[in-house]
Amino acid sequence: MTQFAPFDAADYLDNEKVIAEYLNAALEDPNPNVFLVAVRDVAKAHGMAQLAKDTGLGRESLYKALTPGAKPRYDTVLKLLQALGVKLHAVPAR
Repeated sequence: MTQFAPFDAADYLDNEKVIAEYLNAALEDPNPNVFLVAVRDVAKAHGMAQLAKDTGLGRESLYKALTPGAKPRYDTVLKLLQALGVKLHAVPAR
């Protein structure tokens, strides 16, 4: 029987272009938990301890904010994205 290691997206989020594409794909899903999990994956790839330091937020707060079902504050999400080197922008839907 072949055994596979569990898939961890964070293992592949190694440059800004890949990270941006990954987050954009997550934003296309209507389920907000998909985006939270994607940001958590990027945060994990970046290093949670470093991200906590860069944002001024505690590690526990970060994990809580990025748990599916969480409803993080807008300013928390912006701090996270800024620390991760990512910007969000709106484009016309059509």
